[in-house]
Amino acid sequence: MAKMNDPFQDLERLFSSSFTRPTVPGMPMDLVRTGDEYVAELDLPGVDPATIDIDIDDRTLTVRAERKGREGEVEWLTKERPTGTFARQLTLGYGVAVDKIKADYSGGVLTLTFPVAEEAKPRKISVNTPDDRKTIDA
Repeated sequence: MAKMNDPFQDLERLFSSSFTRPTVPGMPMDLVRTGDEYVAELDLPGVDPATIDIDIDDRTLTVRAERKGREGEVEWLTKERPTGTFARQLTLGYGVAVDKIKADYSGGVLTLTFPVAEEAKPRKISVNTPDDRKTIDA
């Protein structure tokens, strides 16, 4: 039986060192596969699109974004919305065409589209039979 290769098996690798802040509260993500592509949607409400930075190093994709807080002297009554720089890393498998990744930001949601690499798409292999062979008469 063939084993399915999941190119995102390490997708949830986050910044795991003890000096980084948790990333999930500032950047929750949904991931789905639709046909020949994977789609990740990351919630980034209130983020200036100019602060969104997406890098790929080897097969690690890093998303960074900054949400600025209120400036000036204010008396906080409640402060529940996280501010600062948020980062999230995704380890991409070899079944993803990293050179064709697209990113769109609309309505506070960053949408990353990862096309499945051609070599990772299912395909049929034809079976030749002796009747298919051509003979040369001398």
